[in-house]
Amino acid sequence: MLFVRQLSLAALPVLFASLAFAQFETGEVRVAVKDPAGLALPSTVLLVSDATRTRRTNKTDETGSTVFRHLPFGVYHLTIDHPGFVPYSSLLELRSAVPRDITAQLRVKGSPTEVTVTDKATLIDPHRTGVTYSVGSEQVREQESPIPNRGLLDVVNEQPGWIFEANGVLHPRGSEYQTLFVVDGVPMDENRSPGFAPGLQTSEVSDLNVLTGNIPAEFGRKLGGVVEVNTTQDLRPGLHGSAQVGGGSFNTESAFASLSYGWTGSGLTVTASGAHTQRYLDPPVLGNYTNTGTSDAITGAYDIDLSSADRLHFAFAHRQTSFEVPNENLQQAAGQLQNRNAPEDLGQANYAHAFSANLLLNIRLVVEDLSANLWSNIYSTPIIAFQQRGFRRTYLNTSLSATHGVHELKFGGDAIYSPVTEALQYHITDPSYFDPGTPINFNFYDHAIDREQGLWAQDDFRFKNLTLSAGLRWDHYSLLVNEQALTPRLGVAYYLPKTGTVFRFSYDRVFQTPAIENLLLASSPEVESLNPEVLRLPVRPSRGNYLETGFTQNIAGKARLDVTFYRRTFVDYADDNVFLNTGISFPISFASANVQGVDAKLDLPAWHNLSGFLSYSHLVGTAWLPVTGGFFLGEDTQGVLGVTSSFPISQDERNYARARVRYQITPRIWAALSAQYGSGLPVEINGNADIPTLTAQYGPQIVSRVNFSAGRVRPNFSLDVAAGADLWKRERSALRIQGEITNLTGNLNLINFAGLFSGTAVGIPRSANVQLQFEF
Repeated sequence: MLFVRQLSLAALPVLFASLAFAQFETGEVRVAVKDPAGLALPSTVLLVSDATRTRRTNKTDETGSTVFRHLPFGVYHLTIDHPGFVPYSSLLELRSAVPRDITAQLRVKGSPTEVTVTDKATLIDPHRTGVTYSVGSEQVREQESPIPNRGLLDVVNEQPGWIFEANGVLHPRGSEYQTLFVVDGVPMDENRSPGFAPGLQTSEVSDLNVLTGNIPAEFGRKLGGVVEVNTTQDLRPGLHGSAQVGGGSFNTESAFASLSYGWTGSGLTVTASGAHTQRYLDPPVLGNYTNTGTSDAITGAYDIDLSSADRLHFAFAHRQTSFEVPNENLQQAAGQLQNRNAPEDLGQANYAHAFSANLLLNIRLVVEDLSANLWSNIYSTPIIAFQQRGFRRTYLNTSLSATHGVHELKFGGDAIYSPVTEALQYHITDPSYFDPGTPINFNFYDHAIDREQGLWAQDDFRFKNLTLSAGLRWDHYSLLVNEQALTPRLGVAYYLPKTGTVFRFSYDRVFQTPAIENLLLASSPEVESLNPEVLRLPVRPSRGNYLETGFTQNIAGKARLDVTFYRRTFVDYADDNVFLNTGISFPISFASANVQGVDAKLDLPAWHNLSGFLSYSHLVGTAWLPVTGGFFLGEDTQGVLGVTSSFPISQDERNYARARVRYQITPRIWAALSAQYGSGLPVEINGNADIPTLTAQYGPQIVSRVNFSAGRVRPNFSLDVAAGADLWKRERSALRIQGEITNLTGNLNLINFAGLFSGTAVGIPRSANVQLQFEF
């Protein structure tokens, strides 16, 4: 049975992401190129960082200038070339949102030359106090998921510390829905999985960075992990764009188009996308019943530079997804059909002003209207459920970035005002599935206002090979409970140049607000009418302490090894539960939890024609009773209050690994091989399980993938192969084709099984897709 959770904010591709300084660790590099006489020189400018997987090429305009926007913080290799002149080559560091100005004067060939640097000098970031896993545009473009709206999530899932549960729900280091997406500077702290929100297509994504430790103080509210997504490209004068069409297994069809026009100081962009498939979610049985999904989106943005110091940005997005809820065998036999849709609208306005070369102000206002709806036909069993819910959120963010000597400073604040509405109705069709006395009909409606505020200050200080990162954040949360917290963040990095090693240590204190999905229902006195035995407690914010230490090692200038050991402890550990048998989930919390493990990644950006990575994670997670938030009914109230027993968290997958190897066969043809392994998630059914009943419900093949004596799903493995070619290519345009076969060996992989909190979900079977891409 599908979990039905609240829709999250829209993904919003925009043309100029440099305005998104408020909650995104990015900066801007402005390059001016001149000849020996000081006149503007049209040139080709290349900016490369192996650490951030960034590779961008721009042409200077008639004034000899170009701008690289929305660059992740790090070390870059800048190369400037013009025929007949000595190429310019240098390293630069980007640590602040304050724009970095570079003026390069090229010399005529034959004059004395300088020693140049190479890309391998950017392999590691010697001053990064926490690990950031970066994924560049090439890998994002080449890893197209066979299921719409999952490509971005698949890429995040390949990073150490992240695992999937059913339906592409991401869990960072054992956290339940505590993932913060930041898309072009817009924070999205709702569930971003396909079952709850229209997602980004990989065609929209330029690059992304993934953080799980030493999280800067500007990030708050959801801090299990942070995914920073950039959908923008650097502005090019004139008309340009891209288009993509694709199709594959499960009658999947997708299309995407982007059109942009840039002129002096201004730019306009419009995008449109759509997709359809007959396998949208992970079904609970092999039959893949009632699993059609459709999504569409249209977005637009306009940017204007009012002056060299002032910039305005306006953007809007409308997105929608509609899909069926997959049935298990008994529901399919009864003729059940449940549908969901999730429309959303988002608009934003940004203003940026540079007071000087060292001081930048950014102001952002965002308004989102989000809703989610569920309805069932009359044959639904054992319950007919309907739901209508949503919220309209107004978000204001202001930040000030400054560079002062060896200090990179940032101060800011934000505020949320969000009316929330929830409505739910049900009618029980088979009372045998419920406790005696459960009402046959139930009708719920409630509304409340969410008010949240935050303030932060961050200082990154560098002294020779030592880097200190210190931040402090204050949060206030007021919806159904009223709480506030001060949360310090501290990171230390020390670089040994002789060995190419960076040692790291960090501590983060976190304050995480409850999931908004059905929070009003979970806290309403009306649920007490559902059963004579009811446990109902307010859901409070979760508080935690994150400790991690590790190192980054440069291996022969070709590869990078990141190893991190971590320990996380929580009070009021966030989880979720299901409302009766409706598939509708709501937030709960347990007294405490402890998650510890190790993450490792070996990254090979490029070695001759070979590139790739290998990642591994080991995680052990334990939660402790009693329950401290949410509600339980009937027999479920027994043993959750007044006891202190422990149990493995639902994300307690002890060992999991991901790998990808890519080979450039010719300059225009590439091939890649990917593999994934997981040792299996816990199940809540013990060795006395009613096997005949489970077999009738899910089928013998599904049941055989569960190790009941061990209380875990059996290990899963998937092998994928992909290839692509440039059919036609010019300097600024290209026509490409690529294809991928997922789960080449056809393994039956079970993600979850019959869990109280996670349901049952079958992984993707052998499938194939092909994409045709054109850009100009």
